[in-house]
Amino acid sequence: MSTCPPTPCDGCTCPKSRPDDPSNPVGDIEEAAVDAPATELRSKKWFNNPDDPGMTSLYLERYLNFGLTLPELASPHKPIIGIAQTGSDLSPCNRHHLELAKRVRDGIIAAGGTPLEFPCHPIQETGKRPTASLDRNLTYLALVEVLYGYPLDGVVLLSGCDKTTPALLMAAATVNTPAIVMNVGPMLNGYVKDEKAGSGSVVWEMRKRYAAGKITYDQFLDAVAASAPSVGHCNTMGTASTMNALAEALGMALPGSASIPAVYRERGQCAYNTGRRIVDLVRQDIKPSDILTRKAFQNAIACNTAIGGSTNAPIHLVAIAKHIGVELSNDDWETTGYELPLLVNVQPAGEWLCEEYHRAGGLPAVVAELLAHNALPHPDALTVSGKSIGENCKDKETWDRRVIFPFDKPMLPSAGFLNLKGTLFDSAIMKTSVISPEFRAQWDPMAFEGPVVVFDGPEDYHHRVEHMPEIQAGTILVMRGAGPRGYPGAAEVVNMLPPSRLVKAGIELPCIGDGRQSGTSGTPSILNASPEAATEGSMLAYLKDGDHVRIDLLKRRADVLLSPEEIALRKKNMPAFVMPPAQTPWQEIFRNDVSELSEGMVMKSAVKFQNIAKVHGVPRNNH
Repeated sequence: MSTCPPTPCDGCTCPKSRPDDPSNPVGDIEEAAVDAPATELRSKKWFNNPDDPGMTSLYLERYLNFGLTLPELASPHKPIIGIAQTGSDLSPCNRHHLELAKRVRDGIIAAGGTPLEFPCHPIQETGKRPTASLDRNLTYLALVEVLYGYPLDGVVLLSGCDKTTPALLMAAATVNTPAIVMNVGPMLNGYVKDEKAGSGSVVWEMRKRYAAGKITYDQFLDAVAASAPSVGHCNTMGTASTMNALAEALGMALPGSASIPAVYRERGQCAYNTGRRIVDLVRQDIKPSDILTRKAFQNAIACNTAIGGSTNAPIHLVAIAKHIGVELSNDDWETTGYELPLLVNVQPAGEWLCEEYHRAGGLPAVVAELLAHNALPHPDALTVSGKSIGENCKDKETWDRRVIFPFDKPMLPSAGFLNLKGTLFDSAIMKTSVISPEFRAQWDPMAFEGPVVVFDGPEDYHHRVEHMPEIQAGTILVMRGAGPRGYPGAAEVVNMLPPSRLVKAGIELPCIGDGRQSGTSGTPSILNASPEAATEGSMLAYLKDGDHVRIDLLKRRADVLLSPEEIALRKKNMPAFVMPPAQTPWQEIFRNDVSELSEGMVMKSAVKFQNIAKVHGVPRNNH
């Protein structure tokens, strides 16, 4: 049994939970009983089908060639569990999964299953050009084919870097066979001298210092390198930490598992227990559709506000919801999440990094705070632990109020996302929790207007921004051509700095764009604007330098101050936005079928395929 006590000892870093609690990702759990599964294992249609001995022998023989035994494949009570491996040299955020998968295997075997590990298409935010989000849907499509077309009864989804988590969950939702998420974990804290160097956040801060002439080029590079001291994903509350926290909030990961740093011994223990738990999920026939309900999505939205989560979360949660068949829109982010407070004091909205957040209790401590104030929408929502989220997190309050604030004394009240609409676009997201004191001093953050300068992509921005005297305090910067079709893939290029002369003067400018922004950025941008400039009829395509735009957060409005007649005249006489040509087959396929960011950036033709393992049964034989 674990030696960890039921309450934290002095200096202990383990979550506060009973060591024998099966919902505890690091504690010991009872040996799973080898019971008959609730339904026939689909893998036996490949490996144990007496009605077709010819095909059974064909399927079996090649899977025996690396040392598996016949009972491991053909036993009627032994599930075959896939391990969706996202780690590789091309995916350094997830690379530690190459080691963690060994413990996942151990857990699967200990619980009576047989593991089969397979690679997923890489998604590395900091490596893929033109943007890693282009690959989210490609990974999704490929994983659907694996989960449906191969002899797998369940799957462990090894998540980590930003787009990995939604891609895996979208596929699991589509196929709807038992699945569980296991995060690689954040990196350890980084430091530049005595300053915390948080992933991504240090880039945006050092970019300002470099533009202001306060640091050299080499100092810039050294500071950013210092933010990556170990294996793992971003150690800030960027999109990676956000999406893995939301996988836990949705109920698809063991409670307390999202925040464990990659190198902690608890991460390996979590991998083992995740491997064991997926076997029980198969035997109990608990599927994603049992967990990914509208209640679960509303819980996740509430948690996103409390943790200060990424503006990329609405895109990904809407996408997952579409593939499981749950109604969810950007309006839900405002109605469910906006009035809730910010509780987690982690960069970019706060001070600390993910090591302190984990030691303070991670997501279970945040949920416990919401539960204690009746602020979690649905405590009864089921999770992969077999318990409800309320049961998992009750009485798990933090011991460290520096990192997780009390609900009634939060970092910020009403800290969720606003969904803006108007003549400028139909939907765009603004994260209110990262509006800085400096911005508030220069602007009325609830209602402001000003002339715009419009950039057609980041190349145009970098080429012109330092040579435009018309950019002054009061100017609004607009980035277009950065959306799903226009870029393609919706790149993280909207968080624009003012010209260096304004940066040196301490002036901040608001940004608007049809693309995305890094979840590690603290810029108060208006993002994910839909329809994007590349969509026929989008007002963004007809915006000109010098046009005035008014943003009214109180009314949730974003309007271009032009008459209806002028807007109609521009749409009639101005040419449509010109996209750069597709460079690969996938870029063209993606552009021809992708939806707007407000609709989850999903492949529109894929959404009709739902619950396919049940609807279509196993695929036809291959010989």
